[in-house]
Amino acid sequence: MQNMAPRLLESLARIAPLSREAIDLFTDSAQVQVVKKGNSLLAEGQHCHHIWFIENGACRAFYSNGIKEINTGFFFENTFVTNLKSLRNNEPSGYNIQAMEGGVVGRWQKEGLFQLYRQSPEIAAFGRQWLEQLLIAQETHTHWLKKNSPEERYLSVL
Repeated sequence: MQNMAPRLLESLARIAPLSREAIDLFTDSAQVQVVKKGNSLLAEGQHCHHIWFIENGACRAFYSNGIKEINTGFFFENTFVTNLKSLRNNEPSGYNIQAMEGGVVGRWQKEGLFQLYRQSPEIAAFGRQWLEQLLIAQETHTHWLKKNSPEERYLSVL
C-alpha cells in the first residue's frame, strides 16, 4: 500500500489518530486493486467480504428494479465504501458497488480486518469511530434525500 499511503494516511487521521505501528499494520494488510470503469466491486446478491478505500476514481452504489438502475450513493476519492449490512451479517447484498471511472482502491478482507481488531486495540477503536462516521453519513444522506428535490440532488452531485 505504499503508493496509496499519503491519501490513506490523511483519511485515517480524519477518523482517528493511530500510532505509526497501527498505521503500518493496517496499511500492510490491504491489497491494492486497479479498477476500470464499470468494474464491479460488489454485485447485488453476493456476500460482501471487503471494505474498500478509494485512492483515486469514483464508485456508485445502485440496484436494479428490472427496468432501470437506481443510484443510491456516490463515493469519491479518499473515502471508504462497503456494504456494512452484508459484511457484518453475512447476508446477500441488496445493491451493487461499481467503479464509475477507472482508479485504484485499497481492499481489506473481512476476516483479516477482524483479526486486526483483535490484534490492535487502536485499530479496533478506529473501526468503531469509522462506524460512527458511517452512521452519521447515512443519517445525513437520508436527511438530504428527504429535504431536497430530485433536481437539487442532481445539481448537488454534479
